[in-house]
Amino acid sequence: MPDHMHWLIQLADGLRLHQLAAKAKAHTSRLLNRAGGTTDSIWQDGFHDYRLRPSDDPRPVARYVIRNPIRAGLIGSVRDYPHWDAVWL
Repeated sequence: MPDHMHWLIQLADGLRLHQLAAKAKAHTSRLLNRAGGTTDSIWQDGFHDYRLRPSDDPRPVARYVIRNPIRAGLIGSVRDYPHWDAVWL
């Protein structure tokens, strides 16, 4: 997605979502700024999360995530999306 991302992840014991998000934002910001020769802010502050309970079925959420590039008109088929193969499908 050109202006946002979706993740469907299962956190390891002891790892908190805000820690993972901060690390991912810092790492990608360093890479993109280094490649572009800038020091610009890449990410907006904060993030929106939605927690699945153990009783929730993750498959509808996984389908939503992998179909997002199709809805945005970036690809024609889910097979064209290199990250479509989620363990929850």
